[in-house]
Amino acid sequence: MSDSIVIIPTYNEIENVESIVRAVLSQHKSFHLLIIDDNSPDHTADKVIALQEEYPGRLFLEKRAKKAGLGTAYVHGFKWALEHKYDFIFEMDADFSHNPNDLEKLYDACHFGGADLAIGSRYVKGVNVVNWPLSRVLMSYFASVYVKFITGMKIHDATAGFVCYKREVLEKINLNKIKFVGYAFQIEMKYRTYCAKFEIKEVPIIFTDRTKGVSKMSNAIIKEAILGVISLRLKKLVNTL
Repeated sequence: MSDSIVIIPTYNEIENVESIVRAVLSQHKSFHLLIIDDNSPDHTADKVIALQEEYPGRLFLEKRAKKAGLGTAYVHGFKWALEHKYDFIFEMDADFSHNPNDLEKLYDACHFGGADLAIGSRYVKGVNVVNWPLSRVLMSYFASVYVKFITGMKIHDATAGFVCYKREVLEKINLNKIKFVGYAFQIEMKYRTYCAKFEIKEVPIIFTDRTKGVSKMSNAIIKEAILGVISLRLKKLVNTL
């Protein structure tokens, strides 16, 4: 039994899923892996099912009826992980933009370094992003500056999706109150963790843009993030967060 579970949401990740499963489950530290698949038309879930025979008791699949957003996928995974008694719960993308070799860095920050939430940060030491166009880098970087200004959080990479939570954080946060589904979800989780007075640490990583598959970014996701930050701050001010 591992004390750590990595949660990866998938939608049409057939080009990446086998490689990412093997990379996560071949780490020196023993991790378990939960794939949350939103009924991918490309049969991503079928590939996971086939791989489960190779990784019994370490690779798990939750298949949802339809595409319902990143945030709801992670909340589903968080509840599953808490029910199954994991102490360290990770978020990670399927497309290798997050390096599986960095998982242990996040684990060490929580297990040995006193963090309740460890963030794999692109911006804590300069800008560590590979293969993004300058426009995307600037949008992401200034999004975190904007979040810092509105919320007061001293976090350099508020939209980061490569993180490790101690179970105590997810137990305290009311997961049923999580509202946002896109990248605003990442901000909301960090802000709720911050408001609950948990220790947050950023661990420098190098982020590499996907080389296979298609990004799920959209204008609606960007709009949700911009307006969502203001909504979170207002709720905090009136004590309704």
